Amino acid sequence: MSNEFEKVKDNRNDFIDSAVAFVVATGFFLTVFLIFTVFGVIKDFQ
Repeated sequence: MSNEFEKVKDNRNDFIDSAVAFVVATGFFLTVFLIFTVFGVIKDFQ
């Protein structure tokens, strides 16, 4: 394997890792927010 190929592969993996981490973090906060919203709506109905 040449160094150039390794560099390109590493950059691509870093970008993918960043995108995955961003999606996971956003999804996690969104899920927590939705759970609290649902509980708030349920409390309002009761």
